[in-house]
Amino acid sequence: MSENTEPVQETENPIPGPSSVINTQYLKDLSFESPNSPQIFLEMKNPPEVSINIDVKALKIENNTFIVTLITNAEAKYKGKTAFICECEYSAITTVNAQPEQIEQVLLVEVPKFLFPFAMQVISDTVRSGGFSPLLMGPIDFLALYHEKKKANSNMQ
Repeated sequence: MSENTEPVQETENPIPGPSSVINTQYLKDLSFESPNSPQIFLEMKNPPEVSINIDVKALKIENNTFIVTLITNAEAKYKGKTAFICECEYSAITTVNAQPEQIEQVLLVEVPKFLFPFAMQVISDTVRSGGFSPLLMGPIDFLALYHEKKKANSNMQ
């Protein structure tokens, strides 16, 4: 059996990519209302139609530390009547280590990817506690949301 005796080529130190550290995460604001209960429960024969809007905001608090807030609004309607409205702001204080041109994307794409499952758990539990079936959502493409928001902002200028 022969051994490979060729020296291992050392590569130059690769430049590390952008990173973020979640220092803490927290529920900033939560609101639930069911303005047409209890009548809506008697009327509903099928699940209500649910629309969900998601936004992300970031605020610099010092040097490379930011607050990122994932804002989720869910509204359910049944035959034109509001079944429920649930609004959730789930935030994180995060430290970002990245090149200046990468920071915005880390804050508005990578951090929300981390926060989303926690926010959805809060929303799902709240909706269920309000007497409705838990609200379940698939993954969100935060990169596409980021690009849409950038495009909309550039069109406004």
